[in-house]
Amino acid sequence: MITKSSGFSLVELLVVVAILGILSAIGTVSYQGYVKSSKRTAAQNIVQQIALAQTEEYTNSGSYIVNEALADGANLEDASCDASNSSDDLEQDLFSGDNIITDKIRFEICVIGNSSTYKVIAKEYNAKDPYVWSGCEISLRRNSLPERTGC
Repeated sequence: MITKSSGFSLVELLVVVAILGILSAIGTVSYQGYVKSSKRTAAQNIVQQIALAQTEEYTNSGSYIVNEALADGANLEDASCDASNSSDDLEQDLFSGDNIITDKIRFEICVIGNSSTYKVIAKEYNAKDPYVWSGCEISLRRNSLPERTGC
């Protein structure tokens, strides 16, 4: 007796569709995590570029470029700045208007400081609302390494 098979059964097709659905869900979540991580790394690299540009500015002019000035002797650890629209000013002052802080990374960056020191602060904002901060902050004090908080 020979039976003729005309194709896949409904159960076999459902199993394949379920497996594809599970794999695509896992892939989507992994991809979103990868994208978020790469944006934060890009922001950290930009913070380091700003620190290098600040060193060059100090060499050329004897002062740092800051968005918010602090009194001499003020503690940088307690200081914070509102990063809204500060990135454009930094690009103009330190990088001759080059767009190194793109909107795609979802970070606004500002610099606080005084005549002897500075601190670069990058704040991540929410993708849906640019006025809501995500809590991730990357900061770098003069002559130090970047520090991430809330990331």
